[in-house]
Amino acid sequence: MNIIDKDLLSIQESRILAENAREAQKILAAFSQEKLDVIVERMAEEIEKHAGELAKMSCEETDYGIWQDKYIKNKFVCEYLRTGLRGMRCVGIIKEDLQNRTMDVGVPKGVIIALCPATSPVSTTIYKALIAIKSGNAIIFSPHPRAKETICKALDMMIETAEAYGLPEGALAYLHTVTQSGTVELMNHQATSLIMNTGVPGMLKAAYHSGKPVIYGGNGNGPAFIERTADIRQAVSDIIASKTFDNGIVSAAEQSIVVDSCIADEVKRELQIRGAYFMTEEESQKLGSLLFRSDGSADSEMVGKSARELAKRAGFYVPENVVLLISEQKYVFEKNPYSKEKLCPVLAYYIEDDWMHACEKCIELLLSERNGHTLVIHSNDEEVIRQFILKKPVGRVLVNTPATFGSMGATTNLFPAMTLGSGSAGEGITSDNVSPMNLIYIRKVGYGVRKPEEITNKGLAGETSDACEPVMPEEYNQENIQMLQRILQSVIQELKTSD
Repeated sequence: MNIIDKDLLSIQESRILAENAREAQKILAAFSQEKLDVIVERMAEEIEKHAGELAKMSCEETDYGIWQDKYIKNKFVCEYLRTGLRGMRCVGIIKEDLQNRTMDVGVPKGVIIALCPATSPVSTTIYKALIAIKSGNAIIFSPHPRAKETICKALDMMIETAEAYGLPEGALAYLHTVTQSGTVELMNHQATSLIMNTGVPGMLKAAYHSGKPVIYGGNGNGPAFIERTADIRQAVSDIIASKTFDNGIVSAAEQSIVVDSCIADEVKRELQIRGAYFMTEEESQKLGSLLFRSDGSADSEMVGKSARELAKRAGFYVPENVVLLISEQKYVFEKNPYSKEKLCPVLAYYIEDDWMHACEKCIELLLSERNGHTLVIHSNDEEVIRQFILKKPVGRVLVNTPATFGSMGATTNLFPAMTLGSGSAGEGITSDNVSPMNLIYIRKVGYGVRKPEEITNKGLAGETSDACEPVMPEEYNQENIQMLQRILQSVIQELKTSD
C-alpha cells in the first residue's frame, strides 16, 4: 500500500522554494528600479486581461461574495495600484538632500512569505506580487486551501509573464502541496525575511512564533459614527454601498453604526428607504446564533452571503428589496455577536446622546477585538472630527467616505492597498496601507560636514569660541572635568592619527 505523507511533501517543497527564492533574490537585488518597473508593468497588464475570469472562478471555488464586485477589486489592483507604483523609487538611492549631504538607500528585505484570504484571493495575490517585485524582493505564496486553484492560476499567469521579462526563476513562487506544516516551515525557514499575513488569523500565532517580522492585515471591527451635522443621505448611502460590496466580506467595511440621538429617527428612515431591514429582538437572536460557533469563532459558511440568504437560514422572511440586516444594540460585550466583526451584510446599530458618548462607544467597539483597524466619521463639524482623529485607538480614520473604498485608497488618497495594517499604537508592525516602502529597509548615508574640533570645547581645540564652550553641571568637580578633557583629547588625537 502506498502512503503519501502530504505534510512531509509540503515541508520538503517549502525548503526547496525558500532556498531557491534566496538565490533568486540575490540576483534580483542587483536589478535597477527601471528594470523592476518593466516587470511589474507587464505582470499587471497580463493579469488584467483575466480579471473577470478569475473573479468568477474565485466565487465558484470559495462560495464567497459577488463575482462582479471581485472583478472590481481585481481591476483596482491592476489599474489604481499600477498607477500608484509608477515613479515610486524603492531600491537604490531613493532620496538625496544635496544641501545637508544625506541620502536614503532602499534595500529589499529579502524573501517574503505571503498568506492571502479566501475572501479576496485574486486581488490580494496580485497586489502582493506587484509590490514585492517592485521593491526587489522574492515572494513565496502559501495559497488559502479554500481558494487554492484560483490563487495558483493567477500566480501561474504572473510567473510566466515576469520570467519572460527577466525575473529570476524562483523569485515569484507558491507552495503546491499546501498544508499547515508546510506553511509553518516556510515562515520558520532561515531564508525568510518577512511574513505578510492578510486576513488569515488562524496562522497568525505561528507567524509570530517564527520570530520574523510580521505585517498583519487583520480583522476589523470598525464603527461608523453619524454625527448630527452630517449629510445624512450621503452618509447612509456610503455605508450601504460599503457594507453590501461583495456581500460585506472586506474586513475594513463598517461593522456598526453609532448615531447621534437627535438624528437617529431620520437615519433609520433613510436606511430603510435604501434597503436596510431592522430585525426584531427575536430575529437578531436567531441570526446571531448562526454567525458564530459556540467557541466564539466565526462560521465560515455565513461569510459573504446576501442579506436575504442570511435571513432565510435564520428562519425569518425579509422583502426582496432588502440588502442589509441591522440589529439595534445597547451594549458591547464579548459574547454579543453584534459586537464582533461580521463578514456579511449585517450591522449593529447604537444610539448615543452626543458625540462624546459616541466617542466612548466607538472606543469600546474598537477595543472589543483588540484590532484597531478602521473608523469612519460622517460629520461637517471639523472640531468633532479632530477629536475623533486624536483620541481613537485605531489604524486609520476615514472622514465622510465609505469604509471599504476609502480604506483601500479608492475614494481617498491613501495608498491603494489590499493589506491594511491593523493595530493601534504599540500593536502590530505598521498601521499603513502596506506599500513597497514597507518591504524595504532604508540605509542612511551622511557625508562629513564638520570637523571634530568644531564640536569640542575651547580648552581642547584652542579655536572654539566661548559661546560653544560646554556648560558643565554644578555637581561636576574639577577632577571630573579634567578626566573628561583627557578622554576628549585622546579621541581627537586618535582621529588625527587615523587621518
